Amino acid sequence: MKRSGEMKKELAANDATPLYAGVKQIILDRIHSGEWPPKYRVPSENELVLELGVSKMTANRALRELANEGELIRIQGVGSFVAERKGVSALFEVRNIAEEIAERGHLHEATVVSLAKASASPDVADALGLEIGSAVFHSLIVHSEDGVPVQIEDRYVHPEVAPDYLDQDFSVITPNAYLSAIAPLSGSEHVVEATVPLPWECKLLMILKTEPCLTIRRRTWSGRRVVSTARIVYPGHRYRLESRSGILPTG
Repeated sequence: MKRSGEMKKELAANDATPLYAGVKQIILDRIHSGEWPPKYRVPSENELVLELGVSKMTANRALRELANEGELIRIQGVGSFVAERKGVSALFEVRNIAEEIAERGHLHEATVVSLAKASASPDVADALGLEIGSAVFHSLIVHSEDGVPVQIEDRYVHPEVAPDYLDQDFSVITPNAYLSAIAPLSGSEHVVEATVPLPWECKLLMILKTEPCLTIRRRTWSGRRVVSTARIVYPGHRYRLESRSGILPTG
């Protein structure tokens, strides 16, 4: 571990109480000084235990709290990394996530988990204006920014509006871009809530089961027809949602 001896000296000189606060401060000092830049892998719990002589509980709490505060990203089974500035998504604007990520100068990747015909559940049927059990198109896609998952897109599409939906390669074009091209958006509806991720969502987003998420339930229209209904899940510590309206002061 680079400059590891210095870390132990710093902890010994730090009179922070409790001890985990001193461990946090050592890590924060390196992050804020730029020594550990975004995406830098920070020492693991075991490495901190060996280097600093603290208990595993102390090391775990320090890393856990730094993740809760947005300073670190903890990817289960991989490690803890210095967080970049959170990605930003427009709250009440239906934007293409690939464009948002590209605007930040980062790389967008999409993993298609599922793309198939399905039978409309009562909730989906009601959202799309169809009969229960009607055929609908379903896609489940994980969007990543520079290799880190930042969004699950769980979408149901009205088959009459987008009859060729299942033939698209959504690792190349996003559902948003495709649907906007064939059925231009005329209206949308959003419901935003804080949620506890389901086990399968934790796996796809590579997050701990204790990490809160932001979930948007969105319906979009083209003319008088509902185009799709989607449940969009963001890891709370990797993304934030923003909205502005009206005339705002400048300067």
